[in-house]
Order: sequence, then structure tokens, then C-alpha cells
Amino acid sequence: MMTKFYLFLVFGIASTIAFAQTTQDSITFDPQKQQNAAQRILSGNYSQAVTLGAYGEINYNQPEGDNGELDVQRLVVLLGYRFSDKVQFVSEVEFEHVEEVYVEQAFVNYNVANNVNLRAGLMLVPMGIVNEFHEPTTFNGVERPAVDNAIVPSTWREIGVGVTGRINSASLGYQAYLFNGFKSTDADGTGRIGGSSGLRGGRQKGIKSTINKPNLSAKLDYYGFPGLRLGLAGYFGRTQADDEIDHIEGADVGMSMVGFDARYAYRRFTARGQFIYAGLSDTDAYNELTGQDLGSELQGWYAEAAYNLLPLSNKQKLFAFTRYEQYDTHAETEGSLVQNHAYNRNDITMGLSYHIAPGVVFKGDYQIRDNDAANADIPNRLNFGVGVWF
Repeated sequence: MMTKFYLFLVFGIASTIAFAQTTQDSITFDPQKQQNAAQRILSGNYSQAVTLGAYGEINYNQPEGDNGELDVQRLVVLLGYRFSDKVQFVSEVEFEHVEEVYVEQAFVNYNVANNVNLRAGLMLVPMGIVNEFHEPTTFNGVERPAVDNAIVPSTWREIGVGVTGRINSASLGYQAYLFNGFKSTDADGTGRIGGSSGLRGGRQKGIKSTINKPNLSAKLDYYGFPGLRLGLAGYFGRTQADDEIDHIEGADVGMSMVGFDARYAYRRFTARGQFIYAGLSDTDAYNELTGQDLGSELQGWYAEAAYNLLPLSNKQKLFAFTRYEQYDTHAETEGSLVQNHAYNRNDITMGLSYHIAPGVVFKGDYQIRDNDAANADIPNRLNFGVGVWF
């Protein structure tokens, strides 16, 4: 553990020393100007009513001592249509691992007033950074941060309605939605959430989603300091269960999730980090009914620093980065459930992101992975990947 700590410390100090040399001039890497795929479609920077685009990534993962894996991890087709200056449609259709097809987003955006938009359809839940900004050219590392997999179950999207906009006088962006919740229990009493994967198995993804009561999701983004973007998000409500079982005690659980994230760019230096906490109620009854091992608290955080090794006069970017993350799906447990220390995990990821052209990135990194279980044996991993977005 001390060796890992020193590796992280040395890289972080080196990045900080390099911090003050030249100007970071790319819109892509300025967090105040970054757009995700949906925002680009909605931005109006297209001459035609129909907008077509895509993003995708092909990855190679090589755990120590095991066979490597090559995977077309995802290919997402973007299709938008502008009905008028005020009404637009946004959609994303995702092909995962060459064999699974999902609709990732499909919503109508209505600009009802200056800086006020109504949205309805299948949309991303605004929590953390990567759930909304997960195009492969927008984050370092071949794989998305583990916090945005085990705690925030990216890509997390559900059907709902809401309002978005900006308050320019306060340098604030806002989002507020009513969504259907996670599905916790099937009609036969099978539990869908718990243990190592946390809430991930409960995502309904717009597939014949069941709903008892809507859940509230909201986020504020602050842009008042040059190069800095701060986010504060919340998600509150209960999970959902099928009609045949939703009246049974333990079929659903209460949920309160809060998240804080920060992104910063100055000259050739960039940094980001986030903290996510989820408190769940009624987990003891849920575990008794389903046989699951759902924790009553889940939390995780990460911090990342990166530095562009190429001169800013160069159109290409080569970022060296390091990220430390700690995440625990058994931060607390309820009743007789004993905490599983294998669910308390930490990763150090160090690598390079080589942006050879706007929208094309080659990535490589090495991950040191560990958990708090006695005699934990998690293989470290070498990763390579290529990502595109247009």
C-alpha cells in the first residue's frame, strides 16, 4: 500500500509543478465550455435540421496472469432533429460488445423561454461527471472511473420529465427531473440490487419500466471562476417493484444519493474529482426477502491530475495522468448483515491520453487494484484503447 501511495504522490507533485507553464486553449478541455453529445446536438451549431454523429471505443484489457480481452466496447449512433428554433429531438442508440442494443437517450427539448428548457423522454440522470460526459475523448483512462460504475451506475438513464437552464447572473446551471426509480425486486421475489454491484442491476433503462412513485433528481453547476466547474447533485425517492410484490415488506428500499464534483483547467494542467454518497433505508427487510446483501450506505470518491506534455501550439494533445479512487458498496450495513471488506476497493490508474486530432484519442494505462479483504488477490491490469467522437 505504501508503494502505491508514493507512486500517486510523486505523479501528483510532478503534475502540480508543471501546472504554471502555458495556456490551456482548447474548448474540449475547458470544463466551462465542454459539451456532451446531447448538448452538441442541441447547441444549434448545425446548418441542417437533421444531425447525425457517433462515438465509440475499442479496448484491450490485460490482467496480470490471465488472458487479455479485446472488445468493441460500445458504438453509439447519435441522431437529432430540429423541428423549430424552440423544439428539438435528441437520441442515442448504443451497440455494446457487438451483440447488445440499447436506447441510451431519446427525449424532446422545448425551449420555453430564455435559458429555460422543458425535457421529456429517456434521459441521463445528472449525478457525477461521467454519467453525463462519457464520450471517450472527454475522460482519461481506457475504462471509465470505477466510482462511476459501482456507486453511480453509469450509464444511468431513465424515463422522466424535467426542466433545465441557466441563471447567468449567478453563474449557475440547473437541472431538475422526475424519473422512475431503480427496480429492486422482480415478481418472483428475485432481488436486483445489492452486494458488489450496488444499484447497478436495478437500472430499468426505459425497458417497460415499472413505476410506483416518481423520484426526484436535481443538479446545480457553478461556473463563476475561470476554468472551474463545480457540481452538486441529489437523487431522492424509493426503488420500484412489480405489481405482484410491491405491497410486500422489503420489496423496495428508500434512497438518498448526493454527489459533489469538480473540474478545473489552467494552462496545460487539468484536474477533476468527485465524491458520491448513497444512503439506503429498509435494507434489512429487503435482504431478508430477496437473500441479497445490499449495504445501507454506499460511497466513493476519486481525484485525478493530468498534464499536457505537448506545446499548446501543437494541435495534438498528450496528457499524462494519474487517478486515485476509493469506493465501498458496504460502507455501512443494516441488521445482521456483516460488512464484506472485499467491497471496499481502491484503484490507482496511471497512463497517457494521446489526442491525435479533435475527436480521436489513443489511450494506455496501468491499474493497481486492491481491496480491504484479507489475502485479497486482485490482478493489476494493463489497458489500451482507441476512442472516437464526431
